[in-house]
Amino acid sequence: MSEQSDRAPAPDQAESDAWFPSPYSLTQYVPPKTDFDGADYPNRYDGGKWKILLIATQERYLQMAGGEFFSTGNHPVEMLLPVLHLDAAGFEVDIATVSGDPVKLEMWAFPKEDEAVKKIYEKYKKKLRQPLDLQKVWGTGFTKETPYIGVFVPGGHGALNGIPSSPTVGNVLRWADANQRYLITLCHGPACMLAANIGKPEGSKFIYDGYKIDVFPDSLDSGVNIEIGYIPGKMSWLVGEELRKLGVTIINEKMTGETHCDRYVLTGDSPLASNNLGKLAAGVLLDDVAKRS
Repeated sequence: MSEQSDRAPAPDQAESDAWFPSPYSLTQYVPPKTDFDGADYPNRYDGGKWKILLIATQERYLQMAGGEFFSTGNHPVEMLLPVLHLDAAGFEVDIATVSGDPVKLEMWAFPKEDEAVKKIYEKYKKKLRQPLDLQKVWGTGFTKETPYIGVFVPGGHGALNGIPSSPTVGNVLRWADANQRYLITLCHGPACMLAANIGKPEGSKFIYDGYKIDVFPDSLDSGVNIEIGYIPGKMSWLVGEELRKLGVTIINEKMTGETHCDRYVLTGDSPLASNNLGKLAAGVLLDDVAKRS
């Protein structure tokens, strides 16, 4: 196979005009192991109250500007490494999707030789296959006593499906902001912040106006990712561009594994930030719940 054909997106046989990343792009983006180097938390949380609400995508196909589908979902490393750290730190993780349908993962991005990631995947596999319905979760009535200390939205291009346009996600994020709970997100996951602008009280400001975050660079989704066949065409919209319109400042230009904390918002720039964000989130949340106890 020539390098040129190697860069052509690979067809997904399950859907018409649907495409996986090219073989070449996977050699650039999917290492067999992550940079996970342990999750030892001597001050592990054992209080039994505080939990994490993970909001994942239930949709496999992201429609591109040209009408073709990208066969995507949530990036497994971006989901599982932060969960690994939060789990090791003692926090129970509830998993929900907007519809209550099973979570979709980009299994082509799974690090096949990483035993730590394999183990945490097996631990949470049932919850991923049988997630909570976010609308029903929200319908139970969120108050200042609701035990979610953090809301985690992992990345993967699939995070652009449904989540940014969900009024329920918007309700959850505005509740988190009003009650000093954390938003943890990375790569394309910060697209969820757009939901906070949907259904907000009349006359109120966008809650993330003025925030600084790390996010997947628009320049890659509009350039290199197309050139190497990681995505099958131009995006319908770009995450950073839409967030900037609402007053969010993007502080990274590249993907280097950078993370950032701005008040109660913890972000990472890409899959490379998965381990770093997990460490950051676990440390910040453990310090916080110690003060709330």
